[in-house]
Amino acid sequence: MKALSLTLCLGLAAIGVSSAQETSHFAFTVSGGFTTPVGNTGRYVDDGWNVGGGVGYNFNSWVGALVDLNYNSMGINSTTLQGVGAPGGGLHVFSATLDPIVHLTPKSHFDLYVTGGGGMYRRQQDFTQPTAVVVPGFNPFFGFYPTAAAGSQVLSSYSSIKPGIDAGVGIAFGSVWHGKFFAEARYNRIIDAYHTDYVPVTFGFRW
Repeated sequence: MKALSLTLCLGLAAIGVSSAQETSHFAFTVSGGFTTPVGNTGRYVDDGWNVGGGVGYNFNSWVGALVDLNYNSMGINSTTLQGVGAPGGGLHVFSATLDPIVHLTPKSHFDLYVTGGGGMYRRQQDFTQPTAVVVPGFNPFFGFYPTAAAGSQVLSSYSSIKPGIDAGVGIAFGSVWHGKFFAEARYNRIIDAYHTDYVPVTFGFRW
């Protein structure tokens, strides 16, 4: 009887340990933050913002991979706008990349990791000027009526789809919802004639 009890206790302990160490195979992320242009890109573009999300698979607690979808928007700086004679403008990049991820400290409260990969990048630049647009307004007595609102008119626009690469480092820490909050900085380069380079700093949550 004592031997049976000891065997059951050891079995339950083993199950508990294996459950505690079990890693969820499927991963989902949402994130947002600010974007800094670097290198030659920083001569023409101001800081901007980014949003993103991804889905992936954890092979084990050390190695995984994510398909990342990200959107970065940066304004064209005033010096460049004066040179081209446009009042406003922006550079916008949508990317879809495959990014392996390696966790350096998966058992720690603070999970330090490195990631990098590549994929396709859609780069769009717009030069704009302020304008007024007519939108519907509403008044309880008069009902709907046309009114003017501030808007922007696109003077010129150009877009291209090119391959690119990314590499970065991040840190994640656990939460009570069986996920992790994370902060990450990742260098991106679009392989085109301009070598568009930027670094999104993102904050998000990973399940």
